Amino acid sequence: MADDRRIALVTGASRGIGKAIAARLAADGLFVVGTATSAEGAVAVADELAAGGTGVVLRLEDESAVGETVADIQSRYGAPLVLVNNAGVTRDNLLLRMTPAQWSGVVDANLTGIFRLTKPLLRGMMRARWGRIVNLSSVVGRMGNAGQANYAATKAGIEGFTRSLAQELGSRGITVNAVAPGFIDTDMTRELAESQRQAMVERTALGRIGTAEDVAAVVGFLVGEGAAYITGETVHVNGGLYAG
Repeated sequence: MADDRRIALVTGASRGIGKAIAARLAADGLFVVGTATSAEGAVAVADELAAGGTGVVLRLEDESAVGETVADIQSRYGAPLVLVNNAGVTRDNLLLRMTPAQWSGVVDANLTGIFRLTKPLLRGMMRARWGRIVNLSSVVGRMGNAGQANYAATKAGIEGFTRSLAQELGSRGITVNAVAPGFIDTDMTRELAESQRQAMVERTALGRIGTAEDVAAVVGFLVGEGAAYITGETVHVNGGLYAG
């Protein structure tokens, strides 16, 4: 058990935005269970969180493993009342060249994976009559992006999933929201050519790349008591790259 702290489950917590979210929630007093896709990643998460949480291995594509991992977390630490669905993958290609595996792999991990993980956690939140679910979308879910039809489709789907689930769970005191980051400084964006990075900065009203901590701050707000009357919303964290 994690003493009397609420349990937060954060997927994709070994790096980037997920790592920042896990650190933020731990600093806010939650016991964070952060997931990674490898044993090494899970150890790194546990080391980073120290007394604030732990790390576990989870691959959202494996339905049976998801169920087993959820049961193990509930047995060891208690029912997570905060869920941050952050993990996601990209398999970029122009649609003309996109393979069925590139399409289905992204849809399975990013969209079906959220279904697999969220569903078994709902009973614990409903029993407690309190819960916070935050799903990570992306600015490309609204803007679109050439070469990312698969990824953009999953992010748009996540926002629809968020709005629908919010209506289902509101009467039980459970809020469901999405956060849509824009151009954020992560391992993935650091791989872009400097000219590409500069072009994105020039399109952003605030004139800078966002940080993982910018996103984590919004997630921290949404899972706290101050956001108790906010549900079914998508909060854009993009520095003015897109407004809509």
